[in-house]
Amino acid sequence: MDIEKKEEQPLRSTTVSVAGDHNPKLKRRRCITICSIITGVILMIALILLILSLTVFKAKKPVMTLNSVELEDLDVKISPLPLQISLNLSLALDLTIKNPNKVSVKYQPSSAILRYKGRDIGDVPVPAGKIGADGSERLNLTLVIFIDRLVTDSDMYRDVLGGNLQISTYTRVKAKVRVVFFNVHVTSASTCDVNVDIASRSVSNQTCHYKNNLG
Repeated sequence: MDIEKKEEQPLRSTTVSVAGDHNPKLKRRRCITICSIITGVILMIALILLILSLTVFKAKKPVMTLNSVELEDLDVKISPLPLQISLNLSLALDLTIKNPNKVSVKYQPSSAILRYKGRDIGDVPVPAGKIGADGSERLNLTLVIFIDRLVTDSDMYRDVLGGNLQISTYTRVKAKVRVVFFNVHVTSASTCDVNVDIASRSVSNQTCHYKNNLG
């Protein structure tokens, strides 16, 4: 009888919990692992970019060199009574801008200025351009004097009558260098003092000063 009763008892269903994708703890652990890997990769890329920007791609100052200053035209006429001086003068400038960076440089439009004792007496525009990595750009400019700015200058009369006219040229170029994701502004300037010998119609005693800045 006991055996029959045991057989008549229904089978109980047994549920076995299996650890799988539905486990919240396992899901959380996987998310933390994936986020850690992504964060590590991003930090590694950022570190590499930072090292490159401070070494290989570090912004360097452009170098501008005045290769030569030549007297292209000189015409002087002196009228004694009343004293009048007619002066036509133009200078030919040969400039080279060197880009020492490992990336290209874009420079903005600017101008070269002709000065006499601190006064601007002539200028010529310098067009915008682009210089490739480790490249250079050669510029040939012609500066023409504006005689109307010197009509009332007594020093100019003395210099012309003395046979020597001391003038200076000033050229400033602003450029932009893109380093990784940032733009760095650089400036290069040159000032050259020259002596125009009116008798021989030539330029002598050329002295140049250069200045380069970042920012």
